[in-house]
Amino acid sequence: MKALARFEHWHEVVLAALLAALLTYAALTEPRFLSAAAQVDLSTHAWELALLSLPMLLIVITGGIDLSVGSALALCAVVLGLVFERWHSLPTACAAAVLAGSAVGALNGFFVSKIKVHPLIVTLATLAAFRGVAQGISLGRPIGGFPGGFQDLATTPHAGLPLPGYLFLVGLIATGVVLAKTAFGRSVFVVGHNETAAVFSGLSVDRIKLLLYTLAGTVAGIAAICMVGRHLTAKADLAGGLELEVITAVVLGGASINGGRGNVVGLLLGLALIHETREFVSWHWSRSELNPIVIGALLILSVLLHRLLSPRSRGEE
Repeated sequence: MKALARFEHWHEVVLAALLAALLTYAALTEPRFLSAAAQVDLSTHAWELALLSLPMLLIVITGGIDLSVGSALALCAVVLGLVFERWHSLPTACAAAVLAGSAVGALNGFFVSKIKVHPLIVTLATLAAFRGVAQGISLGRPIGGFPGGFQDLATTPHAGLPLPGYLFLVGLIATGVVLAKTAFGRSVFVVGHNETAAVFSGLSVDRIKLLLYTLAGTVAGIAAICMVGRHLTAKADLAGGLELEVITAVVLGGASINGGRGNVVGLLLGLALIHETREFVSWHWSRSELNPIVIGALLILSVLLHRLLSPRSRGEE
């Protein structure tokens, strides 16, 4: 165990082993679950979670958190629906959704970076506020009437993946390159390791935080387009509880909630483990109400794994 704890990529190895064990059990009990057709079909449920996890990874590495991403998505979805209902232009509605996401993300970033309110408090407040605004401006009604081609764009595979899947892959690669190869990525880690030292080193910590929270809101707008396209309905109760799954994926993937640690390989494995576990539970037992229990158990598991195997947590550094 001590040797494993000293291995640099222990967390990714453990996640890969857990994922392999799950897929092996699925192959033995539900072979059709692992068919290419089934996996492509089930993947349509995962892309909003996957997209939102990318900016959340960066925020968590800085030592922050954003609890409002699900509510921001719902607000952007309602904005999309209302604009489409008014002007009947899907490109205009999608642009409005992204702009709304950028605005609410910048609002979070302003309070975190300029007013110096703890991100947990800020985003806990906006979690309720954004959902309330969405409920108010939509009058609590679902908004439909979208063209069928919108759903095809969001769900129909093209060379193996639907459009949201390709958006996620591009975002994943971009995030990995930024974290590993750029000065901005190194600054994100420095802020997470020691914010005070980052300030005295001349880094613009406030600007970094404002940018990341704005990015999270912008991606929430993009995810809202994907979700509305998938359901062909915009309503204020979309993405309820999605923020829990996003944070679970990031933490399960090895990012430290205290900041300073995280990578896209671990995130990808965490996303895959959550998605495959959730879908297999629904497939095998036909009881989707078990999914919140599974997500909570995975989050507890990630914390226990970190405590058990991390040298820092075990006092071995």
